[in-house]
Amino acid sequence: MQMDGLLKLMVDRGASDLHLKVPSPPVFRIDGVLIPQESFPPFTPKGIESVFEQLTTQEQRITFARELELDFAYSVPGLARFRVNALQQRGTMSLAFRFVPFNVPSIDELGLPQICKELILKPRGLILVTGPAGSGKSTTLAAMINHLNENKRRNVITIEDPIEFLFRDKKCIIRQRDLGDDTKSFSTALIHALRHDPDVIVIGEMRDLDTISIAMTAAETGHLVLGTLHTIDAAQSIDRIIDMFPYGQQRQIRLQLSQVLETVLSQTLLPRIGGGRIAAFELMFATSVIRRLIRDQKIYEIPPNLEMGKPEGMQTMDQALADLVKRNIVTQEEALMKSSNPQKLNRLTLIVK
Repeated sequence: MQMDGLLKLMVDRGASDLHLKVPSPPVFRIDGVLIPQESFPPFTPKGIESVFEQLTTQEQRITFARELELDFAYSVPGLARFRVNALQQRGTMSLAFRFVPFNVPSIDELGLPQICKELILKPRGLILVTGPAGSGKSTTLAAMINHLNENKRRNVITIEDPIEFLFRDKKCIIRQRDLGDDTKSFSTALIHALRHDPDVIVIGEMRDLDTISIAMTAAETGHLVLGTLHTIDAAQSIDRIIDMFPYGQQRQIRLQLSQVLETVLSQTLLPRIGGGRIAAFELMFATSVIRRLIRDQKIYEIPPNLEMGKPEGMQTMDQALADLVKRNIVTQEEALMKSSNPQKLNRLTLIVK
């Protein structure tokens, strides 16, 4: 099977993901729903291995043979880039492709909160973009970097696994480092990035204690640091960071985080009524009250403060979901599936209707 043709069909049909496994036909994810492509024959083990060899270098194949998993990027000229994950399951290879357009979308095109334009222009601090896998975190970061690239002269270093959106220098100098090809680990890359005169550092995923620790130090020493976490809301994001550290260090980490944190933007994707998908956003800004709650280990008080922080532009995920239901953009059933507090969401939708 010629993969470029299948990937073109994926893009033409508006799929975000393509899945290949034995013994199934290709499966597209369209508007969040998995749709088998029954017109194609099921994949055989040799068929998937042939596809893998078409897409990878010898070094990548050696890495997969050793690790039994691999992340890499693949480009089809004139079409798009794809983030690819290969893994072994039940003795055979499985491949997943994520569509990444060549053109970086703008903040307005994505419908991101307008505050994102101000956040990316901040001179220093830590900005977290969080959400479950596949919620568009990388796309949000790319749109913010694109806005910076068009408006300010900054030295930007990204550390990604793998590189997704490709940037061309406009006003910024942008260096993109691929985990595996350009560097061996997020934490090592972050240490060396600090010696490369950066203004802005973008971390594809803050997945370990060393990376989080260095990121906070970078924010503390006058850099703007953006990173992603696989957490569903602001309060959980704060807890996740603090819990990564040994108990004896957590008091100091709460103090440091309360000083460097600027914003937590949490997002999730929902199917629109009538087709397509839309993002809902929780927004937390590090006001003096929020900083005090982090210092005083009162994370449980963050959600009610977000609810009351609407005049300052803050909102909880449930408030965002209720607004989408009110405007008949998503169904209440879909919103309830994304809510961490369905009873509260039901009350909010009654209030706003």
